[in-house]
Amino acid sequence: MLAFCVSLAVLCPLVAQEAKSGAWRSATDAELKSLIPARAPVIQERIETELRTASGITNSKGKFVAGVVLITAGYSAEGKYSHFFIAQVPLKIGTMRLNAGEYLIGWKHNEDSLTVNFYEAMSGKFLGSVEAVKNESVTRVESFRIWPPGDKSVIQIGRFTFSYQLEN
Repeated sequence: MLAFCVSLAVLCPLVAQEAKSGAWRSATDAELKSLIPARAPVIQERIETELRTASGITNSKGKFVAGVVLITAGYSAEGKYSHFFIAQVPLKIGTMRLNAGEYLIGWKHNEDSLTVNFYEAMSGKFLGSVEAVKNESVTRVESFRIWPPGDKSVIQIGRFTFSYQLEN
């Protein structure tokens, strides 16, 4: 009985902390496969996605934030958009507030940073930019990665990251 009470005393704060944080975690490959379209809507085109580059997070309520590299060769989007991005909850990125929806991401390499641009997927309307900086704490180059908020609260493109905030 004493062991049970000790276990409860140890576990209860952990469960409370997870509930408080919204229980965001990395999405599994199977979850990403069911969420990410094989061909993403990009203005008036449907552009193929590279599922092996998909990354995302999900919470205990079944909401996702995810993204994937677009295969843009031969499409009008080539050079302007590089990623398809889905947010099922509002996000704050830099000074931008993104409502739940589908977006396009494009980026421009600067001397030691990236300028990351966000667009509405269906219209191509420019929404704003954020600066992604080289992150020394990232040890692995990734085509695209969304880190869960309990880990780093950053989105990674290559060696560069920018922060985000979930707005529930």
